[in-house]
Amino acid sequence: MAPRVHIDTTTCNGYGNCLVAAPEVFDLDPDTNIAFTQPGRPTEADHSDILEAAADCPVRAIRIVES
Repeated sequence: MAPRVHIDTTTCNGYGNCLVAAPEVFDLDPDTNIAFTQPGRPTEADHSDILEAAADCPVRAIRIVES
């Protein structure tokens, strides 16, 4: 089963490190500059990329919820 990702929108500052680590999974809202996950993502194949994205987030706004 694919992991779920929770992005703390009050903590995210839009640094974009998650986009570098997992560009297929994350994007930034053009109005708020807050990260969000792309529709249908993450998948099981994205697991290592989202782990890297969470580790690379300077404000630790990404939490991975293992199912």
